[in-house]
Amino acid sequence: MKQTQSLYEITVAQRLKSIIGGSLGNLVEWYDWYVYSAFSLYFAASFFPSANNTAQLLNTAGIFAIGFLMRPVGGWLMGTYADRHGRKKALTASILLMSLGSLIITFVPGYHQIGIAAPILLVLARIIQGLSVGGEYGTSATYLSEMAAKHNRGFYSSFQYVTLIMGQLIALGVLILLQHFFLNEQQLHDWGWRIPFGIGAVLAISVMFLRRTLHESASFKDERAHNAARGTIKALMQHPRAVLTVIGLTLGGTVAFYTFTTYMQKFLVNTSGFSKTDATLISTLTLVIFMLLQPLFGALSDRIGRRPLLISFGVLGTLCTIPLLNNLSHATDKWIAFALILMALIIVSGYTSINAVVKAELFPAEVRALGVGFPYAIAVSLFGGTAEYIALWFKQAGHAQWFYYYVTGCIAISLFIYIFMRDTHKHSKIEDTDHYIDTFNTDL
Repeated sequence: MKQTQSLYEITVAQRLKSIIGGSLGNLVEWYDWYVYSAFSLYFAASFFPSANNTAQLLNTAGIFAIGFLMRPVGGWLMGTYADRHGRKKALTASILLMSLGSLIITFVPGYHQIGIAAPILLVLARIIQGLSVGGEYGTSATYLSEMAAKHNRGFYSSFQYVTLIMGQLIALGVLILLQHFFLNEQQLHDWGWRIPFGIGAVLAISVMFLRRTLHESASFKDERAHNAARGTIKALMQHPRAVLTVIGLTLGGTVAFYTFTTYMQKFLVNTSGFSKTDATLISTLTLVIFMLLQPLFGALSDRIGRRPLLISFGVLGTLCTIPLLNNLSHATDKWIAFALILMALIIVSGYTSINAVVKAELFPAEVRALGVGFPYAIAVSLFGGTAEYIALWFKQAGHAQWFYYYVTGCIAISLFIYIFMRDTHKHSKIEDTDHYIDTFNTDL
């Protein structure tokens, strides 16, 4: 036992560096991913010439959904790679792919220059980014959960969504800066929308070098020493209950998250009638508070467990989504719209703050990255990535309110899962191989 402890002991400083490094990479990944959504109001016409604004947004939302459809493939490839060759190597590879996708979007000519090749190249870029994000989520969720000590694992793993939201905030922040200080409306439509994609590509390359210096997870080192079947679909299928639990608990949470974050900017413009500038400001302010809530909810889960937070989200989301969206659709005052979205995001925090650690705690180390990333990506692709498209499709068909019932139904299905699942805080698979790690750094 003494030899094992010496092999896997890491210092408090190493843990903090790894958590910060992993989180910063996650931030850049999600900034690159969300820039597409934040700026789609401006570049839609460059790739899809049309006199109908909703039709243009529907086309860009369709490509947004295509990127999501690639996420299961990325979750499978990167999850397998992470379980076999290490979390650090997989995190480095995923951000390299994201940089490539951003570079393509930065320089691809518009429809009027190269015709149908323009949207085709846009699709290619989103496919590459979909592979990247699909691998990023499972690997980073696994890495942050494994690097944190048991008694504050919920708190530290919540920073995955802190950086995820921060990436979205930075994307919106770049948009606000360009809108108010650097470019006019026409310049943003003509070429200014390319700037944030270029910024993302440069940041991704920088973080790639940072990730190469991270400390490898002790869970991976230990599992590598004695398990040759790690990271395979066959090994993952030995945990069918956990796989189905990930899909079920993700369904409602991902639909609610994408409804009240990425889609809200378009909803405020296209349904509520706010200006693009006001919609961006409202979205930014609500996301700032939403981001700050994540560690608070994560720390709360370390005290009372994960399941009470998930059930609270399920109950409140089922009861409140329809009235919140109905009232928001008729809102004319910026602060009323802000308050309604914030109420929704407080409810959603019961899911977002802890969903990563819950999934990591469901699987043993040899399939943890694959188990977290692959089924999650399937659920997000089918439900989260299509939420915006479905909302716009219902609106185009003249039945916008049907989407409100769709979101509510998805949350209700997940509530059923939350009620009958075990609390992973008390029944964590991470401790099966990592029980000795926490003895070294209980002060972290």
